[in-house]
Amino acid sequence: MKEINWKRKLTSRKLWTAVASFVSMMIVACGGPENQATQVTALIMAGATVIGYIIGEGLTDAAAIGIETENTEVEQEGE
Repeated sequence: MKEINWKRKLTSRKLWTAVASFVSMMIVACGGPENQATQVTALIMAGATVIGYIIGEGLTDAAAIGIETENTEVEQEGE
């Protein structure tokens, strides 16, 4: 069984667009006003942007730490 890559899923614009669309359509289908559906969609997409940024920065920081560790190990071996 293939493992799910949650980092990739949570930063996917397609996922967040689908979630926002689903929630928006549910609001309208349940009798909610369209402007409320638009506001909720905007909030979901804003949250998705923040989540994507946080995960992206975390991955960048983790990669930088990995590079620093490798460089330190190489320098210590060369001494």
